[in-house]
Amino acid sequence: MSVIRPFKGLRPVENMVEEFSCPPYDVLEEEEVKEIVSKHPNSFLRVTRAEVEFNEDIDPHSEVVYKKAKENLDKFKETGVLMEEEKPALYLYRETWQGHSQTGIFATFSVDEYQKGLIKKHELTRQDKEDDRTKHIMILEAQTGPVFLTFKSKEEIKDLINKGIEAARKIYDFTDEKEVHHELWVLTDEELIEKLQKAFESVEALYIADGHHRAAAASRTKEILKSKNPAHTGNEEYNFFMAVVFPHDELKILDYNRVVKDLNGLNDEEFMKKVEEKFEISEAPESPYKPKSRHEFGMYINKKWYVLKAKPEIVNENDPVEQLDVYILQNYLLDPILGIENPRKDPRIHFLGGIRGVKALEDWIDGKNWKVAFSMYPTSIEELMAVADDNKTMPPKSTWFEPKLRSGLLIHEI
Repeated sequence: MSVIRPFKGLRPVENMVEEFSCPPYDVLEEEEVKEIVSKHPNSFLRVTRAEVEFNEDIDPHSEVVYKKAKENLDKFKETGVLMEEEKPALYLYRETWQGHSQTGIFATFSVDEYQKGLIKKHELTRQDKEDDRTKHIMILEAQTGPVFLTFKSKEEIKDLINKGIEAARKIYDFTDEKEVHHELWVLTDEELIEKLQKAFESVEALYIADGHHRAAAASRTKEILKSKNPAHTGNEEYNFFMAVVFPHDELKILDYNRVVKDLNGLNDEEFMKKVEEKFEISEAPESPYKPKSRHEFGMYINKKWYVLKAKPEIVNENDPVEQLDVYILQNYLLDPILGIENPRKDPRIHFLGGIRGVKALEDWIDGKNWKVAFSMYPTSIEELMAVADDNKTMPPKSTWFEPKLRSGLLIHEI
């Protein structure tokens, strides 16, 4: 059973949505944030990245930054940039990018279900990032970024979403700076909402596609506020977190590629010999090279592309994690040969999302004088769900979802 709950969204007035909404807080560099805010003074980044208001030496996790975010949020409400929905609603959300569309539901979901493992994870979270998001929610008294959820697709739910779009009022329709077309409808039809809720009761589990830290922070916030509320009932807004849920077969995962600074003290010949122990190596038929199937990798070194194919003995198809290409590359090449034991922290490795294209690997290696790059075959959504179903975690940087969820379309006040 999965709980899906309407809420009274705090949202930008319709003629402000393009200026106000923005990319997620964690995909932008500092200079990009400054540039957007300089062009769009009413950008939601003044709430999600409030350090932009200060000098460069400010600690973005200091109390004064969170308080500035709260001040900016309140000002957006006072000046009429933001409005609150009159009654609880579900919001139907469609993103279209490069001919691909995904249509889901903006709603609030049960923190209790998350804590019980009915909303499944596939990533570890970092304490410092959890701390940051928890402080942000607590001081703003609002969840500002949606969690990205998915479920094993059901035609009944897809049909109800389509009926909901016919019955709902479209409030946003615009194309952003990355050519993603966003459409959002407000659904207040109580009969359709009830049918959607009933349909989700048959959904055995929801899966976090992206936003593990936001979900963990919502859980921590609930426990803090519950402990301070002697009249706690379980129906307070802090018991729910804002998310968008999509059918799994509409999601698009791109490759998440790797570049490495050096060969860990090996010369070129020594490196290739070690790689040959676990992988079949051949010259790539094209340049740059994008893998065509699972367990195949592109490798760019010395201005030349190669194809690596994992030898059968290193692939464990009986384990949902060990069969992943990101696991195979990490455990049979990056760690034992290149000495990258912890890819989360090692400065000798960098990750490039597939939206940049495979050519970006060549540009990085040649332009920065790094040594070797690896292009990946994208992890599938089915592989992600299999890992989560087995209560395991994927290696870092396993998935790159595109398009990203737009921030600032809706805010959930708690």
